[in-house]
Amino acid sequence: MNICSYSVDDYMRLVKSFHGSIAPGLLVGGYMVDLAVKQMDEGILFDAISETSSCLPDAIQLLTPCTAGNGRLRIMDFGRFALSLYNKESGEGVRVTLNYKSLDEWGEIKTWFFRLKPKREQDTAALRDQIVEANHDLLSLNKIVINKDFFSGGKSKGTIKICSGCGEPYPENEDKLCGACKGINPYSEFNGSLIPGARQLKIAGK
Repeated sequence: MNICSYSVDDYMRLVKSFHGSIAPGLLVGGYMVDLAVKQMDEGILFDAISETSSCLPDAIQLLTPCTAGNGRLRIMDFGRFALSLYNKESGEGVRVTLNYKSLDEWGEIKTWFFRLKPKREQDTAALRDQIVEANHDLLSLNKIVINKDFFSGGKSKGTIKICSGCGEPYPENEDKLCGACKGINPYSEFNGSLIPGARQLKIAGK
């Protein structure tokens, strides 16, 4: 079975060149995107949601026109291994998840998904073979309708002004301060000093 327009081998080569490795999540994600795309009417403009920041966003970006950069992919990091494609006009679409209840039939996939063994102890080749063999049988599909307030009309970013906090350009209609200065800032220092008015983001393990 192909993954969208790619053979499995071609898709894995594409994944490796883009993602850096043939991650199991991207291989499963490829089948998830493939199943979702097959449900969308030909010629419609659709957007995407990934409910995790791990692997699935890359599968969506490799296999659809939806990317984080063009604004058609939204990454909502709920930590759930799920993605949705939906009609940009109506909000109607599909949500695809990995059906964890089916995993007793696929021991290597279950071990990977539930992290039953450290990554170094998992059988990577057997895991990959099981994912390819199972393909769509691993997945659950549900029809969805996106909340109208969520998908309707993108608002203008406004004109560009200089932030009074950090002195950098940002879209004017954000507020009097840019997003970093009014919210969470990932940097402990910026050009040798803290950014005025910004809360610091504590990074796990630091």
